[in-house]
Amino acid sequence: MSPRVVLGISGASGAAIGGRIFDILQSLGAETHVVATRAAARTLAEEIAPDAMKRLRAQTPHWHDIDNIGAPIASGSFPTAGMIVAPCSVRTLSAIAHCHSDSLLTRAADVHLKERRPLILLTRETPLHLGHLRAMLAATEAGAIVMPPVPAFYLGPRSVDDIIDQIAHRAVDLLRVFEPTAREWRGPESYAG
Repeated sequence: MSPRVVLGISGASGAAIGGRIFDILQSLGAETHVVATRAAARTLAEEIAPDAMKRLRAQTPHWHDIDNIGAPIASGSFPTAGMIVAPCSVRTLSAIAHCHSDSLLTRAADVHLKERRPLILLTRETPLHLGHLRAMLAATEAGAIVMPPVPAFYLGPRSVDDIIDQIAHRAVDLLRVFEPTAREWRGPESYAG
């Protein structure tokens, strides 16, 4: 049986990261369940293409409407290997941190926390104020992994696609379900330009 993974996409900037994570999960044979917020549709349109949400939905056999609280991913009895929210807006982070399960995305995230399954939040905001930091702390204390999508400059990325790719692979690796796929640091002599 293929590992089931939930991918949530919220309206923060960095929509391409969520799309790349979807591609990686598909290439690894995961049964990927996707839920996206309404704001994600706008960000996908602005940052990728006007029809990006429509294309992603067409590629996804397990697409779940944001208002469908009766979807399988809303229940702890539906086993998954973990969930990634990429990008994760501060609004979504805050809702998850404070158990506000008012959408399928935040309900699925809450299920992952209560079932003690991996939940990786690629929180996309800068600079951060105290409220953001407190929400990150609360999410971490509840069991989530907060992973701001910070570029690994030490690996010498040559393009935005290189940066997106590394961040996406690291997020998938944090599920600890598949063999690691992210480029790893092997010392400065390995990456001399």
